[in-house]
Amino acid sequence: MADTKQAQHSGLMYKGHPLRRVDNLIYYGTMAEKYIIMMQVLETKKVQDLDVATKVSIQLQLTEPNLKSRDRIVKKSEKDSLYAAMDISAIWLDRALSGK
Repeated sequence: MADTKQAQHSGLMYKGHPLRRVDNLIYYGTMAEKYIIMMQVLETKKVQDLDVATKVSIQLQLTEPNLKSRDRIVKKSEKDSLYAAMDISAIWLDRALSGK
């Protein structure tokens, strides 16, 4: 099944789920599943000539289109780096999709 999932999504993948970026928003997962993660980079700092995230908001959301946006949020948190946000997002999404 992992091969099929990767064949469908030719873009960037992280721990078996697709990543999509729109400006300062990063979507982790697919709308075809029951849940998706939305990460928003809230603050950055310059390290040499790169912008590095120093504050990231994370939300585990239902993909149900009939719900209001505030009712879709199942869980939320803030992390101090993109790495920490990605790490917890993978755990949340896997647990949510497996029903744990």
